[in-house]
Amino acid sequence: MEVVYREVAAIDIGKRQSVVHVQTPRLKETRSFGMMTTELLELADWLHECEVQQVVMESTGVYWKPLYNLLEGDDFDLWLVNARDFRAVPGRKTDVQDSHWLCDLMRHGLLRRSFVPPKAQRELRELMRYRRSLIEERAREFNRLEKVLEGANIKLGAVASKLTGKSVRLMLGAMVNGEDDPETLANLAKGRLRNKHDELVQALQGLMGAHQRFLLQEQLGHLAALDARILRLDLEIGGAVAPFGG
Repeated sequence: MEVVYREVAAIDIGKRQSVVHVQTPRLKETRSFGMMTTELLELADWLHECEVQQVVMESTGVYWKPLYNLLEGDDFDLWLVNARDFRAVPGRKTDVQDSHWLCDLMRHGLLRRSFVPPKAQRELRELMRYRRSLIEERAREFNRLEKVLEGANIKLGAVASKLTGKSVRLMLGAMVNGEDDPETLANLAKGRLRNKHDELVQALQGLMGAHQRFLLQEQLGHLAALDARILRLDLEIGGAVAPFGG
């Protein structure tokens, strides 16, 4: 069973402001703090002044993360709770602030703590989520690029197994620079794609307009930037995984 302290602070977290209710044997007080780092540090200092031991907060969106990270190494017994759990407890008055209600529930041992991974794991998760979003954006950009090619009646995707290969990048780069001769473009093929020369010549016979060359240039630039970001993330993730034996 979780230890229930008498020195409790409950924090109702919002996007721009947090309402903190502190209740100890010698004090009962509510204050509001902004969400800037300096203001969060003031909040932490006040909790120490009040000799708070246990801090409970609601897992509101992502707004709890900066405050949780700041308080995590400060010797508080931190509790993160799901709003669905504490708002379902009967007896709550509609005019009672969430911070007061949280505090009362905490002091009576009526809350269930949500699992929060260790900080190193949370940081790794953030890196992995961001990497996934970049991979998804990269796929969307390739889809947009393929639509531009289709608009120019260039069927490169029907011959090459994927548009991400080196040969395709070389051909697309040549198109951006004004090359439109199918034979010349097909001769840029590398590896096994060279065996499909005749099919490539047919697929590369199209009508590429100036605006389509511009779009291709922008899309290729975007893809190159995404590739560079993903590579940097891979290196960062490699360093973050190392302590876990990855």
